[in-house]
Order: sequence, then C-alpha cells, then structure tokens
Amino acid sequence: MIDALRSVLIMNPDDTVGLCLSDIAAGDPLGNDDTVARDAVPAGHKVAVRAMAKGAPIFKYGQIIGLASQAIKAGEHVHVHNVSHEAKALDTVSQTARPETLRQSAQFQGYIRPDGRVATRNYIGVLTSVNCSATVARKIADSFPEAIFEDQPNIDGVVALTHTTGCGMTPSSDGTANLRRTLDGYAKHANFAGILMVGLGCEMMQIGSLFGEDTGLEQSAMLRTLMIQDEGGTLKSIEKGKSIVREMLTQLGDLQRKTVSAEHLTLGLQCGGSDGWSGVTANPALGRAADRLVAAGGTVILSETPEIYGAEALLFDRAVSDEVRTHLHERLEWWQDYVASNGAELNNNPSPGNIAGGLTTILEKSLGAVAKSGSSPLQAVYRYAQPIDQKGFVFMDSPGYDPCSATGQTASGANILAFTTGRGSVFGSKPAPCIKLASNRDMALRLSEDMDIDCSAVLDGVSLDQMGDAIFQKILDVASGAPSKSEALGLGDLEFVPWQIGAVV
Repeated sequence: MIDALRSVLIMNPDDTVGLCLSDIAAGDPLGNDDTVARDAVPAGHKVAVRAMAKGAPIFKYGQIIGLASQAIKAGEHVHVHNVSHEAKALDTVSQTARPETLRQSAQFQGYIRPDGRVATRNYIGVLTSVNCSATVARKIADSFPEAIFEDQPNIDGVVALTHTTGCGMTPSSDGTANLRRTLDGYAKHANFAGILMVGLGCEMMQIGSLFGEDTGLEQSAMLRTLMIQDEGGTLKSIEKGKSIVREMLTQLGDLQRKTVSAEHLTLGLQCGGSDGWSGVTANPALGRAADRLVAAGGTVILSETPEIYGAEALLFDRAVSDEVRTHLHERLEWWQDYVASNGAELNNNPSPGNIAGGLTTILEKSLGAVAKSGSSPLQAVYRYAQPIDQKGFVFMDSPGYDPCSATGQTASGANILAFTTGRGSVFGSKPAPCIKLASNRDMALRLSEDMDIDCSAVLDGVSLDQMGDAIFQKILDVASGAPSKSEALGLGDLEFVPWQIGAVV
C-alpha cells in the first residue's frame, strides 16, 4: 500500500519514515496532521513520521532498514547521522515457495540460429584471451565501422571485447574459472554470428584450453582463432584478423528476423546509481515486467549478491526448494568471508552517490534492489558466468559493480538487459542491448539522451502494473531490433569487465 500525503510518501502503514516527494524546508507541514518538518530534507530522502527512541527499529516498505542511533523526533531528517546499520531486514520467512506464475503469450522478432538459439542482435565479435592482445583486437574491429553496414540492417556490426587480465593468474583459482566461463559464454552467445578469438600466444589463459569436449567449443568457419606471436607481430595479426572477419561477414547472407516466442528471451536485471526513488518507482515496475516475462516462458536473472544482503530472506521465501535456498546461502557466506579477508564488510554500502540520493543503509538499498526481480519463484542459483539452463526467475552470483555483473549475466546467456538508475548511469552493453529506466523525473530529463523510460509517472498515479506493461513492451521492442538509447550512442564494447578474483603474480 502507498499512502501519499501532501509532501511525504508512506509506503506501508507500519513505516516510521516517509519519502519526501520534493525538497522540504524546516517548518513545512508533512501531511494531514500537525506534524511539521524539524529539518530541511532533500527530495528522495526520509523524514520521521513517528518519534523513535534510541535503538528502535526504523521501518520503510514495512521492513526494518536500520536502528535509530539516537532518539529521533517526528519531523526530523532520517539519514546516516542518526541511523545505525546494526539490524537485519528480515529474521524469519515462511520457507514456502510461491505458486507458479500463470502462463501468458508474448512474441518478438528475433534471429533464429541454425542450432535453434534465438538472438536479439547479430554481431561479429573479436574476443581477447589476454590484455596483451587488446590493441590488435580493437584495431581489427575498428576497421569495420558501423557506417559500412547501413545498407545491411541485419548486421549490427563488429565489436572488440577486451579486458585487463588473462595472465599472471593462478591456474586453479576462482578468478581463472570466472574468466574461462566468461570467454566461453561470449564465444557461444546467440547474439554473435561469428567470433574471432585473439591471443598473444604465451599467456596463462591459452585459447586452446577453451576448446574441447568439456567446453563444447569447436573451431569452425564462424569461430576462428589468431595468435599474434604465430602471425609475426602486430601489423600482420591485424591484417590477418581483418581478412578473417571479412570472410565471416560473407557467410551471414540475408538473415532476417522472424516472429518467435518471448520464451527465448533471457533478461539480465541491473541497478546502479540508485536513489531514494529507486525502490518506489523503477525497481518495482521492472519487477512487474520481469514477472510478465516469466509468465511468457522467458528467463530473468537477478545478480549483484552484495546488494541483496539484508533482504536475502525475501529470496529464500521464493525459492522452489531447500536446495536452492542452500545454494544462495552458500554464496552469501562466501561473500562474507571474501570481504572480511579484504578488510571490508558487506554493509559498507551504500556508495556516496547512493547516500546523496537518500539511501542510508545496505538494508534499505537491498530491499529496493530485490524489488526489481518481481515475485516469481526462484528456480535456481548459478555461479558467475555459468550457463543458465533453467527457465523462469534465477539468481547469478556477481559483485555489485554493474559492468562486471552485467558481463557475467551476458556470459550466462542474457540476450537483453534492463538497468534501473536514480542518480544516472551511462552504461551500455554489447552484444546484449541494455534498456535504461529512470527512477525520478529530474534525472530522466537531465540525462534524457541516456534514459529509455521515465518511471517517475508512478508518483503521479500511473500504477506499477501499467508501468510494468510499458517496460515489458519496451523489452519486446528492443529485442525486436529497436535501438536502445545506449546503442544509439555506441556504448557497450568498453563495458566488458570479467570478474577478477585472487592474486596477480
């Protein structure tokens, strides 16, 4: 339930704070009673609608987001100066899986690959095994600017995907396994019609190790490799790479989009630069769209494990089995050990930008972040970049760093992404197009060249279901070939960021 007062939004009758709809000055009335603001409170920040004793739980969304670190009077600004992180959003859950979502039909226009996979885009990729081959790969791709494909709308271009690792790694480490799964996932991605893998030759991440029965990768006319040391250096390798890409382009023929079921869509969910509005507008609206895709037989991936901390019980409650709950719990335990070994803790979030936007604790941020996953049952939990073979709503372990998380989702099979933001983000991705959802009107107008949908209409009476329908239609349109704002700006190649873990030696 959302209770809209004149200047404050209260989202649950149990809430002790409300969200300021606009900047509030000290002395301004807060609603229908005699309560007035004791402090100036910026729009998107929280104001106390009830008095709270020191140590009392603070409620938003009907959930605990922290404890009062000092006595708080009604009308005071509630933020980092008077809120402690020392609380958990939920302690118990029902442990009962949600009922399956009722099936509905939806379609889009996609490219059907010979093996039956369905693509939303049609790229040639130049993929690097190591940073040492990055310049050669980029020079190869830059030789095929998008302008030369203007009369070939079925070809989206040639993209180089380079990174900063691939050598100086421990062969049996988690970091090596992450990179191997990432390269494997991109090499197999449906949105690539062809892949040229470029290596130096002496790196730890040997390209040859990516091929074989255990990976399912085999060299072919549309999956080629190139070693700089074998070719005789930089210039010779660039020329050889250009020749290989030209051969691949001739193999594409007149590929046309065809009407297919939305069950072939795998949607990666992302949020970044969140603010106080994110958990009210963009995230829950995206959650409605996610539920619609699941109902249509598609797949939805939630990630960013540190940003579900404190709200994980909401996901435990939706898990279809004890096994799924156990797998999610194991990933959260791994993260607690990992951050502790690096002298950090999971509740050191939110970021400075999040705090400036009104988010106070990781619990508050996590509750809003989980909202973008909707309400469908949680079917499975996957490691970073692990191939996703389960339909419906799933979770993939990743850092909260958006480009790194999105890279893992794409490697896992996401062929489209949806990204909510409140402070503003200019993220884009290739080969999976990314749709940007703004949580508030001011930012949506200020960054209009980057935002695909302004979700702030929820504050003006548009229901979350209506906004979810609009987002779902945008997902189908972009999957069918309509360019997202980030695509129109040419973003997406430099945002390839495999997750690096472990020592560099």
